[in-house]
Amino acid sequence: MKVALTYHEKFGQYDLGFGHPFRGDRFVNVMRFFEEQGLLGLPGVTVLKPGLVDRGDLLRVHDEEYVDLIFRLAEFGQPYDVETPVSLRILEAARLVIGGAVMAGEAVYGGEVDRAVALGCGFHHAGKNYGGGFCLFNDVAVLVEYLREKYGLKRVLVLDYDVHFGNGTSDIYYSDPSVLFVSLHQDPRTLYPGTGFAEEIGEGDGEGFNVNVPLPPGIGDETYLEALREVFVPLAGEYKPDIILGNGGSDSHFADMLGSLGLTVKGFFELSRTVVGVAEKVCGGKMVLMVGSGYNPVVLPACWYALTAGVVGLEKIGVGDPYSPPVEPEECRRTVKKTLTELKQILKKYWRCFR
Repeated sequence: MKVALTYHEKFGQYDLGFGHPFRGDRFVNVMRFFEEQGLLGLPGVTVLKPGLVDRGDLLRVHDEEYVDLIFRLAEFGQPYDVETPVSLRILEAARLVIGGAVMAGEAVYGGEVDRAVALGCGFHHAGKNYGGGFCLFNDVAVLVEYLREKYGLKRVLVLDYDVHFGNGTSDIYYSDPSVLFVSLHQDPRTLYPGTGFAEEIGEGDGEGFNVNVPLPPGIGDETYLEALREVFVPLAGEYKPDIILGNGGSDSHFADMLGSLGLTVKGFFELSRTVVGVAEKVCGGKMVLMVGSGYNPVVLPACWYALTAGVVGLEKIGVGDPYSPPVEPEECRRTVKKTLTELKQILKKYWRCFR
């Protein structure tokens, strides 16, 4: 089994400033943790150093006027919005991170490796002509369009397990049945960006191909993984994508600063192993895990390690949580069961697996 990790020391330039939850030292800390755990020395694990993503790759997804705007803001050091600063250093880092996404996909589809982990990726709040939520360009969509153009992919499954709904990715592919977007995220009534309800299923030709699983605050590993298996697993089996792209980081952890879900380090490991198992069954193992989010620096390295270890194929991990996880509120399981029942009722019109 060969696995690639994409990483560049300049990823750390994606630092949104003192007091901001998105700091660049996450990358150094993660790579140090990976080394301490022996991950980078495992047979078959290769670290690839990406270059800058081409402007043409960005334009496959984003409007030219929007790309020009971000480049101008970077030149003058002006923010896109109050929480998303832009500078030449940040733009360079963003282009390197997105270059890593493209390199990861190329390594998998070019046959260099079986699977890949693209560190720093997951800028899923950026749409065709807008950014926000710490995101300038949508690397998930850039990778999708690169693979479609170069390798002629017909079906891509994007699994977004970030605590926040990936509104940008959803918007870009809302009318496109060649991308099945499946998102498990915290109830939009309780968290940014406030969208991602079960009723948002796509439109036009893409109706039924936008699948949202809103989850209640406090949900723990067992209930979360049950939801994943009841929705993602059967959909992937019926859709039979050419590749699976996973998008998320550590912000679904119970100690994260910007979310209120209740996953543990072990939960992330099982999540990753589940995705790998599905990929092996439905698309010859082809998958890229895009790991970038998380806002508690204490738990982030272990969570990213757990996700990566699952992709590498480890049977167990020797790391855990630095804090005791909370007990899942009793109402969480009832809420999730109700949500899953309602979601399957909505989707059975489009998917045989829910009939």
